[in-house]
Amino acid sequence: MKAADVMTRQVVTVTPDATIEEAARLMLHHRISGLPVTGTDGAVLGILTEGDLLRRAETGTEKQRTRWIALIVGPDRLAQEYVDAHARNLGEIMTERVFSVTPDTSLSDIVALMEAKHVKRLPVIEQGRLVGILSRANLMAALVELLSEKPVGGSDAEIRRQSLAEIDRQP
Repeated sequence: MKAADVMTRQVVTVTPDATIEEAARLMLHHRISGLPVTGTDGAVLGILTEGDLLRRAETGTEKQRTRWIALIVGPDRLAQEYVDAHARNLGEIMTERVFSVTPDTSLSDIVALMEAKHVKRLPVIEQGRLVGILSRANLMAALVELLSEKPVGGSDAEIRRQSLAEIDRQP
């Protein structure tokens, strides 16, 4: 199976000038945990996830640092944390480094990328444009579909044959 077989094709997106409130409302309304941030040409500029919205001044959850830790962390990092907690537009807090796949990427490569980069969703890009998104939920749906198609059981001889064939396929 490939990305095109399981991806979500109708992707909810936002632009970098959208507000935090607009993005949060979209995510809640569509029951999604991440939004690709796109330009007018359909190119992915970044991604916004629930994780990007956890540390916000409005909820009192911005990072609190002791003076000693603040000295170690440094002013650049402290300034970025302040911007992340107080920003109004997505362009200020979106994750700009986005890992993506093509429609032809195999599911095994997708899972390996998700694990290696610790991401939960991957935009699917073709010719520089967003054509879908693939999340862990898409992979779960594919698993359920495949499990429901695969017959379980049979005669004792058939189960034995299937078990031996599976053992032979394993390293």
